[in-house]
Amino acid sequence: MAEGQNEASSDLSADDLKDIERKYDEGAATRTVAPGFAAFLRYVALAFAVYHYLTAGFALPPDFWHMGWHLSGLFILTYAFFPLFKTSSAFDLKTGGLRIGGVPVLDIIAMVLGVASALYLGLAWRGIEFLGIEEQTFRMGNPNNYDMVFGCILIVLVLDIARRTLGWVLPLIICLFMCYALFGPIFPGILQHPGVKFRTFVSSMYFPQEGIFGVTLWVVSTIVFHFVLFGVIAQRTGLGQLFIDNATILAGRYTGGPAKVSVVSSAFFGTISGSSVANTVSTGALTIPNMKRLGYPGHFAGGVEAAASAGGQITPPIMGAAAFIMAEFLELPYTTIVIAAIFPALLHYVGVFAVVHLMARRLNLQGLAKDKLPQFAAVWRDGWANIVPLIGLLLVLFSGYTPFMSAFCGISLSLIAGMSRIKEPLSLIYAMGFIAFVIWKYMGGGFDLSMSLMLIAGSVIACFNPQRRITLGEMADTFETGVKYALAVGAASAAVGIVIGVINTTGVGFRIGFMVTQAATALGTDLHWLFTYGTFELFSISDLTLFISLVFIALACILMGAGIPTTALYIMLVSVAQPALAQLGIPPIASHMFVLYYGVVAEITPPVCTSAYAASAIANSNPFRTGISAFTLGLGKVLAPMAFVYAPVLLFVSETGFDLWEFSYTATSCIVGVISLSAAVVGYWLAPMGALSRWLLAISGLIFIAPSLQADLVALVIASPVILSQVIARRRAAPATG
Repeated sequence: MAEGQNEASSDLSADDLKDIERKYDEGAATRTVAPGFAAFLRYVALAFAVYHYLTAGFALPPDFWHMGWHLSGLFILTYAFFPLFKTSSAFDLKTGGLRIGGVPVLDIIAMVLGVASALYLGLAWRGIEFLGIEEQTFRMGNPNNYDMVFGCILIVLVLDIARRTLGWVLPLIICLFMCYALFGPIFPGILQHPGVKFRTFVSSMYFPQEGIFGVTLWVVSTIVFHFVLFGVIAQRTGLGQLFIDNATILAGRYTGGPAKVSVVSSAFFGTISGSSVANTVSTGALTIPNMKRLGYPGHFAGGVEAAASAGGQITPPIMGAAAFIMAEFLELPYTTIVIAAIFPALLHYVGVFAVVHLMARRLNLQGLAKDKLPQFAAVWRDGWANIVPLIGLLLVLFSGYTPFMSAFCGISLSLIAGMSRIKEPLSLIYAMGFIAFVIWKYMGGGFDLSMSLMLIAGSVIACFNPQRRITLGEMADTFETGVKYALAVGAASAAVGIVIGVINTTGVGFRIGFMVTQAATALGTDLHWLFTYGTFELFSISDLTLFISLVFIALACILMGAGIPTTALYIMLVSVAQPALAQLGIPPIASHMFVLYYGVVAEITPPVCTSAYAASAIANSNPFRTGISAFTLGLGKVLAPMAFVYAPVLLFVSETGFDLWEFSYTATSCIVGVISLSAAVVGYWLAPMGALSRWLLAISGLIFIAPSLQADLVALVIASPVILSQVIARRRAAPATG
């Protein structure tokens, strides 16, 4: 409590929040450039955003052109905004003979070379006769000298923009994969392979289907960017504030109200924000000071916000970028991924909510006074129109249309809700344009009648938005911000394509998977005697092998996640972990979700936990203690993957099938386990508990999560003394309180 009492609890200004976001969110920290060059970059960013917006609704050009244009925009904006090294003065405006508009000439040269290498593929796809370049089909696997030059340039520059936006960790790991491909014969044992010739390697990394122009860049350029843009626009038009106000109305008056508001608002906000740091700063600016005023320690208040915000990437219906890539890897509709993620996300928020509630009970913290709560009628009277774009996006998405078409409709409705007003006839041009598009799609068979009528109705309804109309200039600023947020994920997707290319070329994923299962089998065999009593066998060797393999992979996810974005981490690890988990009989969707969840857990695991560091800056608390609090609060997210690997029925759509009774029983058992762990973490359930009770409850919570009646009975036996002592302590405390 001392920390919570001693720390300053004053609200931070908008500039302070921007500084925090710049420090901890890779997409927000950009270099200052001269006004003239800034205007040029603004037009580039707007052209980049408008190009993606229009192609999502009308038609995509061939993949090699589309990804080439996307990479070109990344090179221009990244080399303009992100310095070579992130020193304290690197982001200040500097001029001189070796700079153009504040950008060093070397960065300008890299920018030009990057654009040339990105667009060369499209220009030379059909061949260039006067240069002696054949069609791409004849050059596959046998690149000419032009291919080699531009391919090498692209590989180096893609690694560089990943380093500039995300730091050194990801490029260094990718370089290790490249060394493995090129120098295979020097590796020992099962990892040894003949090696890939340099020309073959460059060809594989440069030409489409695998490598840089592979599935990851395609998903980001056709789907992820659009959802990032939608999230930024929806936040600007007021949807984020609507979520926060409604979360306050729902949870603010109860025990520990502001902390519960943080959990609920972060769950809501997760539907429009794929960035944990952006989520933390946006909702934490309100909830963290309120939690501290109520009496929560600063590190705990920051941990609540970080843990809840990190869940945004796994919260349906709009999850983080990795979920879209998962849909492509599994060749499943995105809606299937959304359905599979429902219960695991619920389990995560149950865990955070339980810890928050029990901590409030332990500290005897009350909710917000009634006069401090927003008025339901006033909130919805002013903000009702902001929900229309989200409803429209979800209607299109869950009706079987492509994710980029749903994003196009969501962005269009956001523009209408923000910029069209029935009382200003000229502003209705935005609504009329989208209605014309819907009619055109209907006439061509793209939309059915019911979908067309719903989208037209949404367009008309959004024009009655009572809030202030957003000007064209303000919306242009919002588009520019959306593009900046997308630079880091774009750079990561292009760079990680190299890893996928190496894995496909060398088969290293299956080799490492085999090593993991062999090591787990050996360790399981050695430990089997501990769980065998005569003819009674508590756990079989196969059970131990599976559990140890899962622990190995989970630790790898968390350790490698230090400093690597969730999307890049997911792509690398699923390529390695999937073969190992497949050998153990785990359904593909369960193994992919397993890796994704532990990638997200890495964001709130010390020592590198950017969401917790951003929250600690707002809470003015110790960053490491805040990270520890966030990790303990996120125990539901830590344990959920184990649960749905052992019981794929929790994912609804697993190929093992769905059984309502099995789901209900297993889900209840998992929830009881997470609540038990939460009580053990806080040291309070019905009354304060000692160290022995906490250990017993923690052990029983872990066993509850194992999906079997036998395990639940064992857990109940272990927890019984704690439950009994808590009930007795509560009854003794009741007369004293009365």
